[in-house]
Amino acid sequence: MLYRIITVIGALVFVIALFALIWFFCRKFLEHHGVTDQVSDRATVLATWTFAGVSVGLVFAVVGAFVLGPWAFYRTLRGHDVDVSDGAAIWWGFGIVAAALGLTAAGFLGFLKLVGAY
Repeated sequence: MLYRIITVIGALVFVIALFALIWFFCRKFLEHHGVTDQVSDRATVLATWTFAGVSVGLVFAVVGAFVLGPWAFYRTLRGHDVDVSDGAAIWWGFGIVAAALGLTAAGFLGFLKLVGAY
């Protein structure tokens, strides 16, 4: 029973880590493209919608996260007047989603191995 509680708490920590990684990558994206006004707020909005797309995509199928996450990133980015082409925005969104999910999944698998659940 203790391992189940530890695993649930660990899973919640990794959900928070996933959002934090998406936020960090969105912030770096905005800074890379010359956004200087309200970068943290813009990164939060961009990360929130990207995270929502990833979350909904993960519910339907894991592949859906790699479709809905970049799409949500692209749609939200259009409202921020960042000078980047549509194709580049989608690829940036895909890269952000893939990097954040990859790092989180690797960390979570390591955590499960550590507690003996995997």
